[in-house]
Amino acid sequence: MNQSSLAKAIETARLLFVSRDSVLVRAIWSMGESSSWQLEIVGNVWEAMERVQSGARPDLLLLDLPQGDADGLHILRWLRRLRPGLPIILIGHPSDVRKHDDVIRLGARDYLVRPIDKRQLAAVIRTHLSSLCESIEAEITSEEVELISEGRFFIGVSPVMRKLRAQAASLAQANLPVLILGEGGSGKETTARLVHKLSLRSGQFAKVNCAALPGDLLERELFGYDWDGSTAPVQNKKGKLEFAVKGTMLLDEITEMPPGVQANLVRVLQNKRFMRPGTSTTVEVDIRIVASSTRNIERAVSEKRFREDLYYILSAYTIHVPPLRERKGEVRLLLRHFMHRLARQYGLVPRDFSPAMLEICQAYSWPGNLRELEIFVKRYLMTGDKQQMFPKSLPDLDETHRNGASPWSSHRQQSSLMQSRGSANGTESLRSLVQSVKSEAERNAIVEALQKTGGNRKAAAGLLRVSYRTLLYKIEQYQLKSPDTAVLPRSNGHNGNGRAD
Repeated sequence: MNQSSLAKAIETARLLFVSRDSVLVRAIWSMGESSSWQLEIVGNVWEAMERVQSGARPDLLLLDLPQGDADGLHILRWLRRLRPGLPIILIGHPSDVRKHDDVIRLGARDYLVRPIDKRQLAAVIRTHLSSLCESIEAEITSEEVELISEGRFFIGVSPVMRKLRAQAASLAQANLPVLILGEGGSGKETTARLVHKLSLRSGQFAKVNCAALPGDLLERELFGYDWDGSTAPVQNKKGKLEFAVKGTMLLDEITEMPPGVQANLVRVLQNKRFMRPGTSTTVEVDIRIVASSTRNIERAVSEKRFREDLYYILSAYTIHVPPLRERKGEVRLLLRHFMHRLARQYGLVPRDFSPAMLEICQAYSWPGNLRELEIFVKRYLMTGDKQQMFPKSLPDLDETHRNGASPWSSHRQQSSLMQSRGSANGTESLRSLVQSVKSEAERNAIVEALQKTGGNRKAAAGLLRVSYRTLLYKIEQYQLKSPDTAVLPRSNGHNGNGRAD
């Protein structure tokens, strides 16, 4: 953590002060007013224990022990059980100084004796908050977390991901195409960047999403074009294949690439050169092609939507990125990693995850993979309300934790039902909480356009003012086309071809 981020995290920390001494309370309150700390004061340890378990948890706890308090050590034990990493500073009376060794042994970070000097107390608070922030940083920047590029990390905790990294390191040494397959949000781009980082290629890493551009624009993006300005001579515009010389090009969603562009790409891979469209100039290419897809690429080949020769060239070296549900051993580290990174990005203090939350997160299937997990952490960081973070079918975290039951065991059937509904029926996953409104509106617009055009997809694309290929992509994304060639599910009294029953 850099010094400015560390200072900001310390100065915006949440402090909880437990005391019934009005004089000491006023002194601490005045100290809080002169700083940017978020200070909360409670009168007894039972309220403190509630706060320690709540969503807006403190980053440091100040516990004022009454003179001769025999229960102080017992209370400290309970607080340590609730939050093992919470820094606790005890304030005691001179007559109880003999307790110093006991409270330190039980996990208190410091023991201060009355009368309290405010400057000394402020220095102690900053010291322990700094230590806490640095320990979090050390935990998430272990050798298991590898920096790939700005804001992007490869986390290889599970055996399957360590194996994937070894495979990427091996392929990186050979200047050959690589095909990366996996579900959306599973980490395909990170894997492609890892291959680039581990290789000897010194050029740039470039990415083109083949599903985001229609055929003519995609061809221009890759191969360049001639531009004839109204008042200027013809100029050659370079494509990304030239800009990323001696680098790596990621072609995301390669199965959405139009046939004509696929043919040009085959020539590039075979001959290491291409002719810029509209010119007679031959361009030499020194670039590694990495392709990725969330689709069934073999089915695309059998359906003649993807060139067989291009598939064989790319699939000679294939990496399969497993979904998060197959590497659940990484969930806890990923939660801490995203929490720390996002807190630093937004200038906030990281929040803790309760044991109940961690258990639920460990058991959840994360259909949206890393992308969904990151959205979950961001919402929890921003709101602190753990109940709003999870799908409604999941249990009440506090209630199940108080009852001593597994917060997941009684809700496996609801979770399975939730996942079986599919994306076309609006699955209440964490990702759908963010995208449900937009996705539902987009899906309904496509359904309505197809019904208006009697199932004519080209006419529907014109009605929606999108390219035909984009419409096909959306039809498959929203599962509007079934494998048996039916165009639409029954809706509003019409059959799949848009005719009334």
